[in-house]
This record gives sequence, C-alpha cells and structure tokens, in this order.
Amino acid sequence: MRILVTGGSGFLGAEICRRLVARGHRVRSLQRGHRAPPPDGAEAVWGDIRDAGAVADAVRGCDAVVHTAALADVWGPRRDFASVNVVGTAAVLDACRQHGVPRLVHCSSASVVFAGRDLEGVDESAPYPGRFLAAYPWSKARAERMVLDADGSRLSTVSLRPHLIWGDGDPHLLPGLRRAVRRGRLLLPGTGANRVDTVHVTDAAEAHVLAVEALAPGSPLAGASYFVTQGRPCTLSATVRGLLAHHGITVEVRPVPAPAARAAAVLVEATATAVRSRRRPLLTRFLAAELTRAHWFDISAARRDLGYTPTDHSWQTAVTGVPGEGNDR
Repeated sequence: MRILVTGGSGFLGAEICRRLVARGHRVRSLQRGHRAPPPDGAEAVWGDIRDAGAVADAVRGCDAVVHTAALADVWGPRRDFASVNVVGTAAVLDACRQHGVPRLVHCSSASVVFAGRDLEGVDESAPYPGRFLAAYPWSKARAERMVLDADGSRLSTVSLRPHLIWGDGDPHLLPGLRRAVRRGRLLLPGTGANRVDTVHVTDAAEAHVLAVEALAPGSPLAGASYFVTQGRPCTLSATVRGLLAHHGITVEVRPVPAPAARAAAVLVEATATAVRSRRRPLLTRFLAAELTRAHWFDISAARRDLGYTPTDHSWQTAVTGVPGEGNDR
C-alpha cells in the first residue's frame, strides 16, 4: 500500500515509517518542519496538520493513513491542544473522505479514560470521564470520538491507545524524569506502590503497522479502540528506577505524601493560571494524579484482534530481580 504517516518524523511516527518500509509499503511522511530528515525509505512532504490544504495534498493518492501528529503535554491552553489534536484530526478525516482513502489508523492515548482515579486492568469498555484533568486527554478523547464515529463502508477507522511510550529518543517521559532527579534523589508523590504499565516505542509502532494492514470494513477493528502496552504492570517506583537505569542513571526514590502532592498541584496550577504562565509548572493536577494512582490496562483485545504480542523489554527484571507480571486478567 501507499501509506501516509502524519507526524512521520516524530518519536513514534518515525518508527512506524521504518517498519512500514521494511514490510514493503510505500510510505509518505507528513512533517511540519524541514529540520528532521524523513525516515529511511520514506518520502517526505512538509505541512502543518492544522492546514487542511496541506493535509489534503499529502493524503492524495494514498491507500491508508496512520495519524500520529499531535500536541502532547501535561500543561497548556485548551485552544492549543484543540487546534492540533481536534482540528488537525478533522482535517485528516476530511482529506480521507475527499480522496477516497479507505483506511485510517488513529494514534490516541490511554489517558482518554483517566479521571484521576485508579485504573486497574480496565478494558476498552471504560467510559470517557465527564471531566478531564488536563487539555491533552480532553483533546485526544474528542479526536478519538470523531475518528470512531467516522467509521463506515467507505472509510474504516480504528483508534489505538498506547500508554507512556519509552525507548531511545524519547522526547517526553525520560527527559521529564531526568529533570526531576536532583543529586541522585527523586521526590515521588505517593508511596510509589501504585502499579502502572508502559509501552516501548517499537511495540507501539508494531501495533499501528498490524492495525493498518488488518483494517477493513466489517473487520473487528473497524470502529474500535485498543489499549496498547507491554502487558507487564509494575510499581511506579520500580518503573521510574527501571527507566532511568535503562539509561545508566541510578536514583534513590523518596516518597511525598499523596494528599500533600495533590494539594500542592492545585496551588501551583492556580498560580500559573493567575499569572498566565505558558511555562509548564513543576507539578499539575494531571501529573500528580498520574503519579499517585494505578493505571494499567487489559490488552487482551489487542492480542486477539491485532495479533499484537509485545516484546519482552524486561528492564523490570534488572531492577526488581523478578519478571514482570502479565495483565490479561
């Protein structure tokens, strides 16, 4: 197939491009800037996801689209996230309809069902919350609903929900952890005993490749969403230590009482809002909730319908001395 990957020069998008090329597909990468070269074997086209004309030009002649372009952060004005994640997704949908593209794989986020409470082994039946703690999950939920509602006989759609993507070149998770380490110590809200799951970038990319190849009208994937993780939930404390140790950083984790961290997050957010700061606060309500609550998911649907089998990236074993746990309930 000729496949367009939006955000093709990004952390996840580039890995998807490489895997699609390796499987014999002709890949076009929609990139916002000229600085990043396209992944090997992919054709680069430049344009902003918010520019409907540029998106339509990129989509023309394609058999499928994998939509990964997004604004991802724990802080920022809702209008910024809406313009990229909602308006941009609408442009992709319109372009697919305009040019008769029959397949659209949307990269969503597991945070679309997170309302600040524990999520332990939940599956895709978990509802969207009535109120979100940050603009990012709100915008991704809006975009996901649009994509799934668009599924039909002429355009088949599916939404994947990766969670805490990590790996070499990670621009979000690891840099944030590194910034929080001070003199070999890391202050961690809560006890660190809450279990979380993550996904390596190669496995997240493989899930998208499997989805775009299997998606078709009437297939189990059409109009569905899927959680995508390693399937090995681990305590947050061990996860943090493992991710840092994977990059050669040894750290002592010191707990901070969860109620104090959540109260501090409310105060910090209120102050940042009052002064109209665009700089990300050190702690936000969304981040405090992510750090003090469990969030791991049942991935049996992805295993069954996608044939998704996560690789054993077992940094947990190096940190805890025991293999990670499965989460297929």
